[in-house]
Amino acid sequence: MFAFAGPAYLVSVGYMDPGNWATDLEGGASFGYQLLWVLVLSNAMAVLLQTLSARLGIVSNLDLAQACRESYPRVVSRILWLLCEVAIAACDLAEVLGAAIGLNLLFGLPLLAGVLLTTLDTLLILWFTRFGIRVMEAFVLSLVTIIGLCFAVEIWLAQPSLAAMATGLVPRINDQSLYVAIGILGATVMPHNLYLHSALVQTRRIGASETEKRLACKFNFIDSVVALNGALFVNAGILILAAATFFQKGVEVKELQQAHQLLAPLLGTSAASVLFALALFCAGQSSTLTGTLAGQIVMEGFLNFRMRPWLRRLITRSVAVVPAGLTILLAGEQATYKLLILSQVVLSLQLPFAVIPLVQFTSDKRRMGSFANPIWVQVLAWVTAVIIVSLNLRLAYTTFGDWLDNAGAWRPALLLGALPLALGLLALLVWIALQPLLRRDRAGAAVVELPANAADVLPVTSYTKVLVTLDHTERDRTAVSHALAIAKLHGAKLVLLHVEEGVTSRVYGEEASTAEVEMGMRYFRGILEAVERAQVEASLLIRHSVEPQREIVRVVKEVQPDLVVMGAHGHRGIQDLIFGTTINAVRHEISVPVLIVR
Repeated sequence: MFAFAGPAYLVSVGYMDPGNWATDLEGGASFGYQLLWVLVLSNAMAVLLQTLSARLGIVSNLDLAQACRESYPRVVSRILWLLCEVAIAACDLAEVLGAAIGLNLLFGLPLLAGVLLTTLDTLLILWFTRFGIRVMEAFVLSLVTIIGLCFAVEIWLAQPSLAAMATGLVPRINDQSLYVAIGILGATVMPHNLYLHSALVQTRRIGASETEKRLACKFNFIDSVVALNGALFVNAGILILAAATFFQKGVEVKELQQAHQLLAPLLGTSAASVLFALALFCAGQSSTLTGTLAGQIVMEGFLNFRMRPWLRRLITRSVAVVPAGLTILLAGEQATYKLLILSQVVLSLQLPFAVIPLVQFTSDKRRMGSFANPIWVQVLAWVTAVIIVSLNLRLAYTTFGDWLDNAGAWRPALLLGALPLALGLLALLVWIALQPLLRRDRAGAAVVELPANAADVLPVTSYTKVLVTLDHTERDRTAVSHALAIAKLHGAKLVLLHVEEGVTSRVYGEEASTAEVEMGMRYFRGILEAVERAQVEASLLIRHSVEPQREIVRVVKEVQPDLVVMGAHGHRGIQDLIFGTTINAVRHEISVPVLIVR
């Protein structure tokens, strides 16, 4: 069990991120225990859907994004990818605001400064990924434990009414609580977690036999139940705490900072406020880690495209930081609370586009074999999907109606802009739901795109002309020695090239005549004579240029060699910024093979 434990704990942090805090706090403070049933229902849905996600990864060896790319046309896959990226950006927005608010509460750091500071957590993510998946799981589990302990203490201090809590398990909803209920649903069942879980389960050595896969499914189910019920405890703890303190006392909460300030006088101890802020900060940091992993998995799965992790993380965080910063500057810090809730509603609106494909794929016997969902699981899964879609359609209809009522002169523009987009997304959702009935020929298409098998006899490459770049250093000896070996083997001609880039050469070009240039000419003629003594035909080219990289590319196009040999300088990082990176600049601009020697 402990061998398989871990993936669900990484996924579970998405169920207790700062976005959950905002929706749970709003639900408890505004409606008391009335929406407690939404949390319980959402958690049951989460256990079912995350179990299906894990099963898809274990049985098919594909994550949900890869399965979508396998089954749908390219244009549909690209649209689903864009929708998922919007959801990840919305989730990251909640993490940015949550971590910034946590820093503000703990250390008094201004909210805008905290938002900007969260961009540095990219370095934290990169630092942790180098230690492997197990260390990351342990780190996240420690943060989750801190969050759970903080709320266990706070609930004990609040002394909520058990009878009132029981009434909150009775389903009921109205137009006032619908928006918050949808936010709770979107914050609890997160779409990108379905993609993430199907990939994380593949970090274990599952085995190929049916028996081994059934064992993996069994223990991943246990992992999901334990982890997600822990997340339910945290979410219910926030809602119960808000209901027992703010709702019972008739206190309206408009921001997380206000909740932090009010907890101390209402509960009679300042420890409650500190615990609240500490748990909020831990929630933001733990969610950041899993959001980064989900972003990479979604991009690679849908597009078969890999980006440097730090760059991917920086782009995602920038998309979140910009609206957060603008909201604080234009609307004030108090508007961040509503922005948190809005981010969770965006997550919920994207959820059907992940849930319906997941249910379809795991019910497909061609893909899953004996692991395909039995009838009773299919019924539960489709009921879950119908509930999610119905609530979202009702929310979209209500929200769009409110926008139209308040649009005034902007009403025509809103109708022309938002209405076609909404209808287009609805049509896409209907197409995805009906896709198994419309076409079946793409199932089983290759997801991992590899070149065709090698020919029986590999082609033999022959070099007739080799270009060698020289730069007045000891690297020249190494580069020329490798080029000589190739030239002798193939009977090739060597072309020796040096690009003068001194200040005088940059100004006067070929008319430059300095001591350095003259000594350089004698040096290069000496190398040319040594090559000719080795009985290899050779020629020497001296060029002058402000940008040696461009000049080398220009010469390659003129000379048209079969191979370019370049000596590597060996520096990196800040030295690259100072001295430049000639090899990288050249090799991306030419179609000739490049041999790099040290």
